[in-house]
Amino acid sequence: MSLLATYRILTGLLRPLAPVLLNWRQKRGKEDLRRMGERMGYPSLGRPRGRLAWLHGASVGEGIALLPLVERLVAKGFHVLITSGTVASAQVLADRLTPGAQHQYVPLDVPLYMRRFIDHWRPDLVLIAESEIWPNMICELDERQIPLVLVNARMSPRSFLRWQKMPHFIADLLARIDLCLAQTQDDAMRLMQLGAPRVQVCGNLKFDVPAPPYSQTAHAEISAAVGGRPVWLAASTHPGEDEIALDVHRRLLARFPNLLTIVAPRHAQRGPAIAELALRAGIDPSLRSQGDRITPATGFYIADTMGEMGLFYRLTSIVLMGKSLAGAQGGQNPIEPAKLGCVILHGPEVGNFVEVYRHLTMANGATEIYDADMLERALQVFLSDPALLRRNGRAAMDAVNAFSGATDRILQALEPYMMQMQAEDR
Repeated sequence: MSLLATYRILTGLLRPLAPVLLNWRQKRGKEDLRRMGERMGYPSLGRPRGRLAWLHGASVGEGIALLPLVERLVAKGFHVLITSGTVASAQVLADRLTPGAQHQYVPLDVPLYMRRFIDHWRPDLVLIAESEIWPNMICELDERQIPLVLVNARMSPRSFLRWQKMPHFIADLLARIDLCLAQTQDDAMRLMQLGAPRVQVCGNLKFDVPAPPYSQTAHAEISAAVGGRPVWLAASTHPGEDEIALDVHRRLLARFPNLLTIVAPRHAQRGPAIAELALRAGIDPSLRSQGDRITPATGFYIADTMGEMGLFYRLTSIVLMGKSLAGAQGGQNPIEPAKLGCVILHGPEVGNFVEVYRHLTMANGATEIYDADMLERALQVFLSDPALLRRNGRAAMDAVNAFSGATDRILQALEPYMMQMQAEDR
């Protein structure tokens, strides 16, 4: 029996444990109790009439990256269903989806759940973002002969080495995927070596995502309160990085006594814990989740809310991207702040965005730092030299704008599928 067949049998047998897993996750804030049925394939919305494209991205970043495709597919007459697996992504997408598109949580990769989901939605085309390779999802779509395309496809060196330990398993899955549209030539080569029969390079959709939305009213209010004070933002921080931000904030006060440091944790629920760290360090914090406003007296502000990164990126010109320091790995997407002219600082662990950071570094739009000492020095340089900050921020903006166009290339690759549908509709 093949490993894929074994996987399908085992996930079917383990189905009675799925509600236990979901309840455990819900108690930790990782599932939406009101929509738990969606995770078991029960729809909470009806299927619209006409052609439907199903797009899937694992979390916030992948879902946002799909938005340019969503808009273009709706413009071409498709209804679009976009799925994701996290509460945060559902909240963000609810605010940013175009009319003609709707969101559901993706079912767990259990055969019955996937059958239930696909039988209800009956997609005509399925686009899966990046590296979301779920065996039951792929097999159920293959059995119904529904075209499946990996878009913005990524295969990191680490994932490549892991899949090489199961060569027949991954080759069997990739053979069932109609087309892999890779971000880079390196991704394409790894996918082909693992057995993907049809691969093209189309670039990274994240370069096409517009700058995040924001409240103009809130921006005007906070900007007026900040005035000409020096401001920097630690964005999407993970545990360990907040302590670095606090340490550097204290050090910089000697040179910039009116400094405003903003910390936006990757997981908003960590706001109170960061506030406790600040109090222990002798710093009086303010929390946005508690309704605290930025005033001329605010020094350390915790932006622990969802969907407001567009606001905070626009309040500064220098951003430390989290998940790259203090043991956190992978990095966070720097494209959105770069599109707004922010200089990017980051730690060494940026494996999820190697190409993006390489382009930014070559353009002098990003600077790598390794610890609190280097972060302090970098902030001193940029906060003391507004002309340098503007010049390098402009370089970051130009670098990311130069690599747009993946949406057009992906749509061109999808054109044969759309033409086939048009022929069937006649």
